[in-house]
Parts: sequence; structure tokens; C-alpha cells
Amino acid sequence: GRALSSRGGRCASSLLLRAIAPYSMWNVYASSVSALAGRSVLMAHLRPVSSSRIAMSGASAPTQSYEKLKALLREVDALSEIQGILGYDEQVFMPPGAAASRAKQKGALAKILHDKSTGTEMREAIEGVRGREEDFDDVRVRANIRDAVDAFDKEARKSSELAQKEAQLESEANQAWAAARKASDFSLFAGKLTEIFELKKEVAAVTRPALKSEPYDGALDAFERGMRAERLDEIFEELRAGLVPLLEAINAKKASDPSVDAPHPSLAFGDQWDTEAQAALSRDVAAKMGYSFDNGRLDVSTHPFTGGAGPQDVRMTTRYSANWAEGFGATIHECGHALYEQGRDVGEEGLGLPASRALSMGVHESQSLLWERMVLQSKPFWEFAAPLFHARFPFTAEATAADFFRTYNRVSPGCIRVEADEVTYPLHVILRYDIERALFRGEMEVAEVPAYWVRRMKEDLGVHVPDDARGCLQVGHERAREGLDGVGHPRASRPLSSPHLDCSRPLSSRLLSSRLLSSRLLS
Repeated sequence: GRALSSRGGRCASSLLLRAIAPYSMWNVYASSVSALAGRSVLMAHLRPVSSSRIAMSGASAPTQSYEKLKALLREVDALSEIQGILGYDEQVFMPPGAAASRAKQKGALAKILHDKSTGTEMREAIEGVRGREEDFDDVRVRANIRDAVDAFDKEARKSSELAQKEAQLESEANQAWAAARKASDFSLFAGKLTEIFELKKEVAAVTRPALKSEPYDGALDAFERGMRAERLDEIFEELRAGLVPLLEAINAKKASDPSVDAPHPSLAFGDQWDTEAQAALSRDVAAKMGYSFDNGRLDVSTHPFTGGAGPQDVRMTTRYSANWAEGFGATIHECGHALYEQGRDVGEEGLGLPASRALSMGVHESQSLLWERMVLQSKPFWEFAAPLFHARFPFTAEATAADFFRTYNRVSPGCIRVEADEVTYPLHVILRYDIERALFRGEMEVAEVPAYWVRRMKEDLGVHVPDDARGCLQVGHERAREGLDGVGHPRASRPLSSPHLDCSRPLSSRLLSSRLLSSRLLS
């Protein structure tokens, strides 16, 4: 969740963690981040309390302004949730003929949302609490004020016409991408992609004028406050310098001894992996991870994602194919995102308010990658999961947990990012980041993207890209988010190296709870 859940830490005490806890102590510790996302994100939102702060009493002017602000913020949040449902429907259920109509709907709603977010009532409420955080005892109240003021200042610099244009163009671009991907023809998307980048540069410059010197920084800041391209350059330069030669060494080893990369015969990809059985298995595992289907659903889409309308309606998608690992891994990954959302604070100072929102896109990605990399790729997980596969796919009965573990963890460079292993995945992200940054800086033209993509895939991964659909059209415009996927990887492993992690005390699955894990990791 985005803030400490008031629902008893359901994610922490999920059946999946109970099932695998006896097999591996560190795995339970690793999984605790999803359970603790609320606590850790809330802590990151908050500032230390001054010892000289005086507690509020009575209905003072700041208190009245804050109560008015809360009501307005919840109205804005309700409109944002409608946006979320429209967006989810657009990518999952909407008939293609409704594309133009949906773009207009989203544009009109964005204008209403912007006007509500920056109107006279909101401005008066904001000015009534500006600089008054320390007048309040509740740390969540202070976080709500600080983040609401920051968001207002940025949004108020944008015109309602620009907000409407941005939402409508994003919808149009998404439909253009879907058509281009189906035809495997980048030229069908190039025009809208060019418009998107020009508009995003304008929005970044308008909302964050202090970051004009580096065009990409303003776009990054919208998803990861304080992150700068210079820092990402350093991170990715170090990653690429280590991963490319490592991959070359792995490929050389596989060439000399193909057996090291051979999957178990019953786990080879093929048409025997019935998609309905894969879907049933995905639902089973998501439920055991703690995902509530009373407050969500699992669907199929072209590209897996998590969306919906707040913590009480969190929806996710995956996709299935002859590659069973793709759909299964995508489900685990998206469920990590979904657990983060379902665990958000739904209390009086949380629901519909800034303190309940995700701290950043990078933190969000770390939660999905913790499950995908730290849990899914562990030996204890496959001791838990192998019997589930045996039940749904009887032809895998001879494959042991060790066989599943070895097969799933193969390093096998390919074109598709969501199918990538942990060695090659960051290289996919770095490629996208480099392209996006160059487009923002005007160092590359949109028309150059396909050829650059093919060249870099060959240089970094040794992979030949046969067409646009398996190349630069894998996903649509990501709006300065790609680099943050790379940031999510190291963050996903942070719990294992936390200085607050006390491994000296035994941890039993019978005692697993958010309170216990909080005391172990954050005390």
C-alpha cells in the first residue's frame, strides 16, 4: 500500500508468505516490504516533529481550512478515480470504434479535474494552510498539507486547455500505438509519439520552471520527486558496464555447454500450456499472495499493467501464451503493484488524500520487483508453487521444485522486456531510458528510434530484432517512467541489506504480521 493499512496488515499475513516462510527465513524478510509499504512510504512522506510545536485545540483558522481542503481533495480524488476506470476500460474492454469518443471524454474530464484542483475554493483552502504544517499534531495531516500545496502550485501553472489537450492526446496516442503494434509498423505511431514528446516537454517546462536547464528533469520529477537525469546516468552507466560483459560470459558458457541452459523437458514452452489453466493458476497464486478479488480483478491486455480506482478497486492485467513463464511472471509482478495499492490507508487522514498515495513510481516498481525477483525467483517459492503447477498441468508431474527453479531462472536474452531475466531486464530499461532522454533533449528524432533500437539490442544483448512489434512497439509512450523501472531493481533488494533488519531473532510463519515486521525492520 501507499500508506499504513488500517485493515490489519493483510498483505503481510498472506497465505503465500505463510506457505513459504518455513522454507526460508530471508524470503520472509524480503517479502515484508510489500507488507510494510504503508509504513515505509508514510515515513518517507513525513518530516520530524519540532519539539517546540504547540498542539492545536479548537476550530482555529488553519484547522477550518484543513477540513475544507480535505473535502476538496476527496472530490478531486473521486474524479481521478473516474479517470482510472476510463483508462482501464480503454486498454482492456473498450471496442476499437470508441477510441475517438473516449479521447474526448478523457479530455473533458481532465479539464474539469484541473479546474476543480486549481479553482478559487481550492486556492483559498491551500492558502489557509500554507506553511502551517507544524501547527498540527498528526504527522499524516502535515504530510497532506505539504503534498497538497506542492501539487497545487505545479498544477496551477498549467492552463485547463493544456490539461485537456494532454489527456486527450495520451488517449489518441494509446490507440495509435495499439494499431501500429498490431500492424508491426512504427510509422503509424510516429506522428502521435512526436506530438506526445513535444507536449510533455511543454508540460514539464510549465509546471517545473526551475528545471528548465535539463528538459528531462522536469518530466522525471513528476514521477520521482527529486530524481535527476544526471543521477540516473550514473546509475545506468555503472549497471551497463557490469551487465554487458557478464552477459557475454554467460553466453560463452552456454555455447560451450548447452546443457546448463536446457529446461526440464516437461517445462518446455509450447501449445500444451492451456491459457485457461494458466489463468486459473494466476488467480490462485494472486489470492495466496494476499490480493483481494473483492476489491479487484485480473484481466488480459496487450501489455500487463495495474490500474483501477484507488485502494478499494485495484485492477490488474496479464497475458498468456505458449511461454508459461511470461504470463505467470507478469501476474506476480503486477500483483506486487496491486498489493501496494490495496494496502493504502483508507482511514480519516488517508483515503483520497496525498499521504495515502505512492511516494514515487520508483518505489512502486520496487514493490512489484521484490515479488518478481526476490520471491518468485527463489528456491523456497518453487517448493510452494510446483504442486500448484502439477495440479493444473499434470504433464509437469515429473518436474521437481528444483527443475522449476532452474528453468525459470535461465538467462536467455530476448526481444521482449516483460519476458526478460534479471540479468538482461535492466539492459532493456537502459535502452528505453537512453531513447527517451535523447528525445526530450532533441538529440534524436522519433523517426530514428526503430534503427537505434535494433542496433542497441544487438550491441547490448546480442539479440536480433525481427520487426517493430517485437522492438520499439512493445509498449506505448511511457512519459518519463522507463528509467524508474531501473531504479526499482536496487530498491527491491534493500530489505535484505537493511541495517534495521535483525536476523538474530527467529521468525515463525505463525507470528507473521505487519506489526511484527514493522518492529523488526523499522525499529
